[in-house]
Amino acid sequence: MRLKSSIWVAAYLRRCQGEGVFGAVRRRGAEEAGAVFVKVSLLDGNAMLYAPAPQTVYEDGRPVDRFFVPVAPQPLPEHTVEERLTKEIRFDPDAWIVETEDRAGRHFLELARA
Repeated sequence: MRLKSSIWVAAYLRRCQGEGVFGAVRRRGAEEAGAVFVKVSLLDGNAMLYAPAPQTVYEDGRPVDRFFVPVAPQPLPEHTVEERLTKEIRFDPDAWIVETEDRAGRHFLELARA
């Protein structure tokens, strides 16, 4: 059984805080199982966006994990990331948006294997 989204987000933000990275919930989604999108602002006008990994990357032995994939391999202009997030919310109004700020681009997420 996977952690509720609200609990996962709280733990993620605590992890960021412990590493000295500012993070906040920008949009609260469904408590139980809302998709979580993580924006990492690089504080230079660019950002990275991480989306939930497709279900096909999950192994039966680890169904409780949350994996993410970068939306693009390189940082994107902030306005491009914001446009993508707007589209995601229109598609899935239960989604969460978490934003962190880190010049080094640290995200502390488990990325899906390619």
